[in-house]
Amino acid sequence: MAFRLFVPILAGATLRERLAACIGATIGIALTGVISGLAMGNGPHVAMLVAPMGASAVLLFAVPSSPLAQPWSIIGGNTISALVGVTVAHFVHNPVIASGLAVALAIAAMSFTRSLHPPGGAAALTGVLGGPAVISAGFLFPFVPVALNSIILVTLGFLFHKLSRRNYPHVHVPAANSHGTADRPPAERVGFRPEDVDAALAALDETFDIDREDIERLLRQVELQATVRAHRTLLCRDIMSRDVISVPENASADEARKQLLDHNIRTLPVVDVEAKLVGAVGLRELTGTTDTVKGVMSKAGTASPETPAMSLLPALTDGRSHAVVIVDAGRHILGLITQTDLLAAAARAQAADRPQLKAVA
Repeated sequence: MAFRLFVPILAGATLRERLAACIGATIGIALTGVISGLAMGNGPHVAMLVAPMGASAVLLFAVPSSPLAQPWSIIGGNTISALVGVTVAHFVHNPVIASGLAVALAIAAMSFTRSLHPPGGAAALTGVLGGPAVISAGFLFPFVPVALNSIILVTLGFLFHKLSRRNYPHVHVPAANSHGTADRPPAERVGFRPEDVDAALAALDETFDIDREDIERLLRQVELQATVRAHRTLLCRDIMSRDVISVPENASADEARKQLLDHNIRTLPVVDVEAKLVGAVGLRELTGTTDTVKGVMSKAGTASPETPAMSLLPALTDGRSHAVVIVDAGRHILGLITQTDLLAAAARAQAADRPQLKAVA
């Protein structure tokens, strides 16, 4: 129970992510201070690095997917809030009233400019209570050092996340229909709809620190995991074809095309001289080419024999993939599962569940 005190409160947080956040914050804040110092000079009345940057670094490196941690939120939120704070301090000389008014107006300004950023409240407060350095800077303070610090920090955060292979800025790329029509992808035509997410958010009447599109993506993943769990005993080895037709990578396109047509199949695994899977081809890749298979093959979707079969749903319903190749640890082909194989397995699983449902009823 004592160790539960250290369980992260954020969904999806891991020890690796937190260590990365610590390293990123160390580098980000240190270099922001160094670069700002070089740009502004070092003096007793020069605010080289403002305190709200520490809070911005927490969001930028610890929760980079948060809407509150995106580049415009950090740069715009801190700069606009600091400008609000300096403006309020210029007109309201009572520090208590000015402090409350600055934070309140900063929230309003960030909301209207879609740049809500919690450290912005601290930036507004710094504009009121910052002391000699802020007073001497006047209306330049929101831009130098606040905007300067924010821009440098975001730039360093962008580079850090790219090097650590994180998605930042966090951009949700909606699944596209591979056929070029206006229909939603096949996997998104069943189950809940986007308007259901909107209705649920309205019914809860709360604000969540997660993008609306990310909520929909999370719920669809929950649906998939529930389906996999419900049929976890149905493994790839149970439904895969075992007599798999393949083609060597140095085969001609004509030879591969003939194999596809003769066997009435849509995906042909490609193997190297050691019979290891290196790719796959279909008629789409072979259209109008006289090259060898190696020059036109695409990446093959793979799974192990012990993988739950229903976990292949995303791959086989993306509108492009027609089969998943089942391989061993050495990438030798053991079998193949097509869309038809998975559809038949799903139909049989559903039929098997009906007697149980009737018995419960």
